Amino acid sequence: MSNESDHAPTSDDEWRERLSDEEYRILREAGTEAPFSGEYVDHKEDGSYACAGCGTELFESGTKFESDCGWPSFYDVDDDRVETRTDTSHGMRRTEVVCANCGGHLGHVFEDGPEPTGKRYCINSVALEFDDE
Repeated sequence: MSNESDHAPTSDDEWRERLSDEEYRILREAGTEAPFSGEYVDHKEDGSYACAGCGTELFESGTKFESDCGWPSFYDVDDDRVETRTDTSHGMRRTEVVCANCGGHLGHVFEDGPEPTGKRYCINSVALEFDDE
């Protein structure tokens, strides 16, 4: 299980100790959970979503929307909290979203979201922890 400290591990062994096998697969190996399987897909509570790897707050519940893509979707994020990278895996060209603090893989961002940003941050539930405070 992940730790809510914002101190990110510095070695692969530390990551393996901190994260569950599934969290490690998603956050450290850029895996993807099965669509419609994550605990936050239909989650509607007020609060914020943080990186499961390091505890950095990433998304506010007010930016979450129903996208019917199978993963939690958000239309906005603090640009200082995430970084994007070109992802050409699986024969596709996508934009990967990673935690700016620990480099953990979160998901991908697409240009088909709602206004005001037009973005859809499609994020793995396993990469997130919810805080209702």
